[in-house]
Order: sequence, then structure tokens, then C-alpha cells
Amino acid sequence: MDSDIEESLKKRQRRTPLDSTSRKFEQLAARPFVMGEVNFMQEEDIRLETTRARFSNVLKRHGELTERLSGDSDKMIFERLEKEFGAARDSQTEEICLDGEEWNDGLLATIRERVHMEADRKAMPGDTNIGSGPHFQERITYKVGSKVICCLEGARIGIQYETSFAGDICDVYHCVLESKSFLEKMTVLEHTIPFFLPIREAENEYLSSNAMKFIDYVGELLQAFVDRREQVRLIKELYGNQIRELYHSLPYHMVEFVLDDSDCKVTVSLRYADLVSVLPTRIRVLAWPSKKSSINAVTLNRKENGVLGSHQIPARLSYAEDALRTMSLPEAYAEIVLNLSQALQQIFQQRNPT
Repeated sequence: MDSDIEESLKKRQRRTPLDSTSRKFEQLAARPFVMGEVNFMQEEDIRLETTRARFSNVLKRHGELTERLSGDSDKMIFERLEKEFGAARDSQTEEICLDGEEWNDGLLATIRERVHMEADRKAMPGDTNIGSGPHFQERITYKVGSKVICCLEGARIGIQYETSFAGDICDVYHCVLESKSFLEKMTVLEHTIPFFLPIREAENEYLSSNAMKFIDYVGELLQAFVDRREQVRLIKELYGNQIRELYHSLPYHMVEFVLDDSDCKVTVSLRYADLVSVLPTRIRVLAWPSKKSSINAVTLNRKENGVLGSHQIPARLSYAEDALRTMSLPEAYAEIVLNLSQALQQIFQQRNPT
């Protein structure tokens, strides 16, 4: 009997290390691991930060490449056209300012006829009488709002666009149109318009059927682009110490940034309906409570598979979205910051009344 007891003890000793380890793994597998979800969220945050860093680097490299590829040529074209437009305005005998209905298809047809007659006159140097009339001695430029339209050498029509922001002149752009004859459609010969604006699409859609609409539409494109760009530049200049992670598309029709507040992190996402819009139409403003915030009690508990977890739920700031929908970006930003603390307290008290 003693031998049986000894044999049983030996078997138990041989079995204990492996069995105890197995049981520990089984217990760990069966036990709900509360920290797993936190680790998963941390891994997600790390991946998100990595993606943001890569995206920021891509944008930086894209900007450098764009400048290298187009900077010199664009600058040369701009300087040449600036001189040519300046010479045309210096030699003008009259500048006519047009308002409202005075700018119409009939006037544009007159301008086209004038440049072709001038080109035909210069093509016949032997006939000196054809250039003696006062009609050919006139050098007229037309000013329509922020556009200046003038006749250039070689049967070309030049349009100079002046953009502005807050009453100050910003950038000047040029577009040169030509046609082989008065009866043929005009085409865009050259321009200094940023490559990411759809100048060729506008040419295909409007220029052959309605040149006046094309000229006006390009002006709207340029002014809206400058307006959006300057709004972003101004908030960076005024509130750069509060803003981080600011991203935007080249035409500034998609803008995203993060506002850091002591109690929360506010993410702002703006989308514009089209490239002639100066106010966004799709807006999303979310406030994410900070882990060290006094309002972190808003985190809601949920139960999954018997495990309680604490999750931060963002609050949508409707008042901020309304401000961005109706005000310029700098004005809306000031409105958001001014009322942020009060709005957060109201929202979080509603969520967690106890």
C-alpha cells in the first residue's frame, strides 16, 4: 500500500510543472482581459499618427516637386505677360469701365473684330492708307470689375484678373485668348492660372459657346481660390499657437485642422461644394474630451461580454458648424473659441446629468 502511495506522489510531481503552466494559460485565455482594449486603442492611435506623418511628408514633397517643375516656367510666363499687358495699357488711348449689362457678348464681339482688323492691317504693310483712319489709332482697354481686357498683338485678347482679400489686392493672373479668324472659336493660348484650377475644363465647357461666360467664370474661380487661401493663412497668422495638424488641398476646397483646448481637442473638417464657393457646405466640428480634463466624466461606460470599458465619446459642436457655414473662417474661429467653454459644459452636463 505504501508503494502505491509513493508511486502516486511521483506521478503527481512529474505532472505538476506542465499542468500548472497549462492551467495558467487556460485561465488567462478564459479571463476577460480588460487592458486589451486599451492597448488596441493605443495601437490605433500610433497607426493614425504614423499615417498623418506620412501624409504630411507626401504633401511637403509634392509641394517641393511642384515648385521645381513649374516654378521657373510659370515665373517666366508671368513676367513676359506682365510686361506685355503693361505695354498695352501704357499705349492705350482710352480705358472704358463697364458696369452690369454694358459687359455683354456684343462688346466681346467688337473686341474680337478690332484685334483681327488690326492684325490684318499689319499684315498689309504696302497699303499705308488703311492705317490712317482714327479707328485704327485707338487703343482701348476695358475694365470689368476686377478684370482688365485689352487687345494684344497677333489677334489676341488678353484678360488680366486682379484678386483681392479684405480690400487689398492679392495676386494678378493672366489669360490670353486667340482665334485664327473672327469666325472661328477662340482658344486659350497661354495663362498664369494655377495648374490645379480647372482652366481646360472651363475652356471646353464654355469658351466655344459663350466666351463671356468663360471669362467671368475664370475670374470667379481665381477670386474664390484666393479668398479660401487667405482665410486659412489668416487663422494661421492669428491663432497659430492654438492650431495644429492643419491640412488643406491645393485649391483649399478641403480644409482640416485641430484646435487644442485645455479641456478638449476640437477637430474641424470643411468641404466646399465647388471651386467657386467661399463658404463651406459640408462641415463637421467634434470636441474630444482630454484624458486630464475636468470634464472627462463624460466618458460613457459600456458592457461587452461581461467587460466594462471606458470610452471617450466626441461631442458635435452645432454652434461652431453654424458659425463656419455663415462667417468667414477667421470670424467663425473667433466665435468658436469665445463660446467653446460654455458649449462644452452644456453638452457634457446633458450627457452626464448625475
